[in-house]
Amino acid sequence: MEKLLLTESHSWKETFDIAARLAGSAGAGQIYALEGDLGVGKTVFTQGFACGLGIREMVNSPTFLIVQVYDSGRLPLYHFDVYRISGADEMEEIGYEDYFYGDGVCLIEWASRIEELLPENCIRVRIEKDPEKGFDYRRITISRGNQ
Repeated sequence: MEKLLLTESHSWKETFDIAARLAGSAGAGQIYALEGDLGVGKTVFTQGFACGLGIREMVNSPTFLIVQVYDSGRLPLYHFDVYRISGADEMEEIGYEDYFYGDGVCLIEWASRIEELLPENCIRVRIEKDPEKGFDYRRITISRGNQ
């Protein structure tokens, strides 16, 4: 796995801004695998990324929909939340390949639950808390490749 960036955030706004900057270099067909505990900021990261793509509509976690499509930016954004997915078969049912290999960008919350479906070149974003550094502190590691 190739580490691309290790950075720190001290507020939700910094996390949002880091993601917005990352979206500036996003291209069609890229897949971003988001990992981190509940409440760590994966959805805030996705909201910032969407803003960086020029998407102005409200972005929420699609927990019960599995995938939400936003197509008002410079690229379509396919936002997955696979926390409730039981396996690859369920992803097949929703036609994940159309999104993964389409003309937009995929952000997948809880991506490790569908590890076997992720391509080798996906970009991994790990967001971690460190209570010793404060309630709002986050360590954000961005890398490319398989775990």
